[in-house]
Amino acid sequence: MLLKHAFPALAYATFAGAWSTFVVPHTEGVDDTLALMAAVENYTSNASIVFASGTTYNVWSPITFPPLTNVEVVVGGNLSYPESIETVQNYVAAANFSGAWISFTGGNNVTLRGNTDPDWGWVDGHGQQWWNIMQQTNRPYGWLFGNITNGVIRDMKIYKPIAWNFLTTGSNYLHIFNNTILAGSDNASFPFNTDGFSAGGTNLLFERNHVVNGDDCLTVINGAKNITWRDSYCEGSHGLSVGSLGKGGQDSLVENVLFENTIMNRTLYAARFKSWTGGNGAAINATWRNIVFIDVMFPIYVTQNYWDQDVGPRPNSSSVNETHIENFLFENFVGVINDTPGYVEGSCISDPCWYYVPGATGKEVVIFDLYPNTATNIVAKNLFARTLTGAPVAAMCNVTTVTSDVGFVCWDGPYIPTSTGL
Repeated sequence: MLLKHAFPALAYATFAGAWSTFVVPHTEGVDDTLALMAAVENYTSNASIVFASGTTYNVWSPITFPPLTNVEVVVGGNLSYPESIETVQNYVAAANFSGAWISFTGGNNVTLRGNTDPDWGWVDGHGQQWWNIMQQTNRPYGWLFGNITNGVIRDMKIYKPIAWNFLTTGSNYLHIFNNTILAGSDNASFPFNTDGFSAGGTNLLFERNHVVNGDDCLTVINGAKNITWRDSYCEGSHGLSVGSLGKGGQDSLVENVLFENTIMNRTLYAARFKSWTGGNGAAINATWRNIVFIDVMFPIYVTQNYWDQDVGPRPNSSSVNETHIENFLFENFVGVINDTPGYVEGSCISDPCWYYVPGATGKEVVIFDLYPNTATNIVAKNLFARTLTGAPVAAMCNVTTVTSDVGFVCWDGPYIPTSTGL
């Protein structure tokens, strides 16, 4: 599958005519959001809005940009969230909260740009204190890039976010590259739900991103189409994911997704598809290829039986459909499976773990957990794996759920590639 992104030249052009620049003012001990919001209506087109290098800004209340046209927001200085958990929670609980601490609500030719200076351009969410007490109530997304056509997110540097980072919904033609997310914990506390990128919209290109976090590195969500992720690094995450789809029987659709050329280092999953038990709709044309995985528990995991284990055992599905899968390819995976006896990934806080797979040995390079007559042309090929313990590599697959060669012997047993999988 080849995804082509013909990003309009206009998105990268320098615009002729009047161009204005607003340098966000900073006052010690004061919420700098207030001055920005008071002035922003004067800079909604043909403008640069600049957080100046050498300055640490107090972003102590949410920023919501109005629709913008031909505007760049430059994060040259550092941005600091409130250190008070209660302050953040009160804003998130408010009826008018946009969903993210910093929101772009629409527009055309919009750029969010950080910088490559190692000391400046950081956004500090003070997330460690949230993780230390496992506080998961009223947490915000970091950034909403919503309903933007022809957009860029580049060179952003995020440090200890509270939870989810970038969400793109309703947007078309975005280029998201050279961004860094550091959501690693200083101690045994786990950075729950610190997803790197949640890809909604169409024609999105992610490349050269570096993500250290505690949930999906990238997740492709309902409605997304023509998504490419490549040439990147993920550490500590829950993988390169499509879904979850179909929660509560929702009719979901994802089309044309390509993940390639990525290192997955000490992650729970490398490649993952997840749809909820009883879901509807389809995921069509998804490829994961050229993936290096280092000490990963589940290199390839596909399930149509995702459910909330906190509320009880797996439900029986009454749906005759489930979320269908069509044209899935997992190709050129090389690496090491973490089958260390007794190892527990940090997000496991229940018994059994939320990621527990009945019957799994922990040595599987690929798990296909499917419903009968719901998956068409799903193939894994060129998988080269070993286990940390030196035990034989395994696979899980129920032969009654597939009607064609999946690239390996479809059983719960040793991983044996077929001619299709070589």
